[in-house]
Amino acid sequence: MDDFDRYLQEDLGKDGDITSDALFTNETAHATIIAKEACVVAGLEEAQHVFEKTNATATLLVKDGTTVRKGTRVLEIRGTAKSILKGERLALNFIGRMSGIASETRLLVDRCRKINPAVTIAATRKTTPGFRSYEKKAVIVGGGEPHRYGLYDWVLIKDNHLKLVGSVEEALKRVQGKVHHKTIEIEVENEKDALAAAKRNVDVIMLDNIAPRKAEAIARKIRQINPHIHIEVSGGITRETITKYAAFADRISLGALTHSVKSKDFSLEIFKN
Repeated sequence: MDDFDRYLQEDLGKDGDITSDALFTNETAHATIIAKEACVVAGLEEAQHVFEKTNATATLLVKDGTTVRKGTRVLEIRGTAKSILKGERLALNFIGRMSGIASETRLLVDRCRKINPAVTIAATRKTTPGFRSYEKKAVIVGGGEPHRYGLYDWVLIKDNHLKLVGSVEEALKRVQGKVHHKTIEIEVENEKDALAAAKRNVDVIMLDNIAPRKAEAIARKIRQINPHIHIEVSGGITRETITKYAAFADRISLGALTHSVKSKDFSLEIFKN
């Protein structure tokens, strides 16, 4: 059983689509999914797979990552009425949620790269349980960076680690002595800890919850110590504030890409054959 089986099971339970089963036998139909608002569309490949699972055939009319206008037809489906209706809501949920994330990511990427063409916009692990890989994929479709997928990708020493260990120096000493061939990043909230981390040649320093001007000044000092350190900024960053960090950051990460983005509106229109 894969993700799609589990998601469909959530809708179908033990008794299936009792409404459609009562109304139809083997009548065939066709349907289209239509964008109800302009957006960067994502999740079409996932929607296509949903309909494969319900024994319908879905054809992409545009590619994921395409900017579409309101009214654009994005997916065409053929099969029995029951096979189309069985997958309708799950397919629309995939497209709506992923398109919301892709659209927001594209907006922020475009804004920031007008200031700094090299900056990347990244997601975080603030994702929906069980849906992380799709939310991260939507960020990529929108032109962003997925960041860590889990605790296994790379080391990220956070504030709670530091509280327990006691200092930046000790935390990095322990990690650098045990972890090899993986990125080592540390989250800091002040200049003192940032410069201490820079002196230990960490791969990435995350400046967390630091105001833009102060963060820029710290970033400058970090690069004076080691110009190869990647500088990430994070913490409370919004649409309104993100461009204030773009000029000096290598990466800007924000949980808002996945935890509070608004889904885009799509509908499925079905027709008799």
